[in-house]
Amino acid sequence: MRDPKETDPAHPPEATLDPADWDAFRALAHRMVDDTVEYLATLRERAPWQPMPPTVRDGFDEPLPRVGEGEAAAYEQFRARVQPYPNGNLHPRFWGWVQGNGTPLGMMADMLAAAMNPHLAGFNQAPARVEHQVIRWLAQLMGFPADAGGVLVTGGTMANLLGLNVARHARAGWDVRKLGMEGGPRLTVYGASETHGWIRKAVELMGMGHRSYRPVAVDEAYRIDLDALAAAVREDRAAGHRPLCVIGTAGTVNTGATDDLAALADFCAAEGLWFHVDGAFGAWAYTSDALRPMVAGMERADSLGFDLHKWGYLPFECACVLVRDPALHRAAFASAAPYLAVSERGVTAGGLPFADRGVDLTRGFKALKVWMSFKAHGVDALVRLVEQNVAQARYLAARVEASPSLELVAPVPLNVVCFRYAPADLPEAARNAVNEEILLRLQEGGIAVPSGTTLGGRFAIRCAIVNHRSRRADFDALVEAVERIGREVVEGR
Repeated sequence: MRDPKETDPAHPPEATLDPADWDAFRALAHRMVDDTVEYLATLRERAPWQPMPPTVRDGFDEPLPRVGEGEAAAYEQFRARVQPYPNGNLHPRFWGWVQGNGTPLGMMADMLAAAMNPHLAGFNQAPARVEHQVIRWLAQLMGFPADAGGVLVTGGTMANLLGLNVARHARAGWDVRKLGMEGGPRLTVYGASETHGWIRKAVELMGMGHRSYRPVAVDEAYRIDLDALAAAVREDRAAGHRPLCVIGTAGTVNTGATDDLAALADFCAAEGLWFHVDGAFGAWAYTSDALRPMVAGMERADSLGFDLHKWGYLPFECACVLVRDPALHRAAFASAAPYLAVSERGVTAGGLPFADRGVDLTRGFKALKVWMSFKAHGVDALVRLVEQNVAQARYLAARVEASPSLELVAPVPLNVVCFRYAPADLPEAARNAVNEEILLRLQEGGIAVPSGTTLGGRFAIRCAIVNHRSRRADFDALVEAVERIGREVVEGR
């Protein structure tokens, strides 16, 4: 007998976003997976980047869709208008900025995580145990204590911001959570002038302002000048300010330089300062026996931020902050609310530990792709890839040095190569413009995607190599293309 509510105007049929036809959706889902696997398997056959045609670009100005067109139609729109026009970071010849490439397994792990859709504030559930285990593994890899505080976050900016906030809570000298910045003198934070731009955002968001950040000069290798650092701390104390934290960098974005982390650890211990390391990509050098000496001292940091979507090779977005003292970590963020009360049994048993380690309450299941990647590939495979990227950077540097028309613009200590087209007969005054044009033609021509930077007034083509798909032949092709395009640009001037 028909339920009278089905035809009762006062009780219309209840809606859902589940498919009306699960078999049809299953077929579409299989097609999505098959198409995507084919897309990844044929990456090398396509250009790293191509501009969107005006018709595609203008198509995103369409009105708000009030009535849906169905899953299959929406997917076709994705295939035609979105998938062909990324910035190229999956491609073997993408070396722009420091952007990871992801992996097919990581893609599927994200799908599985999204299908489960767990809320990772904590709770009594297996996904929380996965994240706890991942944090322990990462602490072990980075030389931190097994019980270090840690949480997975979106990226290096957030990881570093959380570490700096713990530093302020631990070393300000007053209850910052209660009094804010009104509780004492101006707090000051120090880092090399090459420190990533996250620090300025962080001091702004924390209400400390630009004045609280003290950029310190670097030496000829782009590492923080320790004498200049000591002088800055002395001057601030003499002025009545309170030095709080020193930021050491493991792998700068510009050149891949690493500060003398052991010396910074000694300095912070002697001066009573918090030692934070921004290891966005360079922290992974610690996992390699061969590369670990380059970041020696990192394991002595009070807090460490690093990404897993760079040299961990995972899909965006996934990063981690580790804090040596887990009690300080929790004390900097934990809060209570009656609607989040913890019980000894049931779903809330075990509490909401991850919500107490950062600013997010609602969190996705980032840990699954880390867990599955480590289990499927093994950490040793990831370490070999890190070493491979460093070897590729040294290979590219050697090719540049062997070319009569190219020159290195900075040392190559790790995995970033900055070079330019600079034949002897090209005047210095013209070199910046010529190299900027070379860079754009490399990108627009679908040859490769390096990025650019300026060092000492010299514009450089910059390759940040965190790509597990790159091969030496790709770097050979890059060098040959830069030499060829350079000649064409100069002849056309």
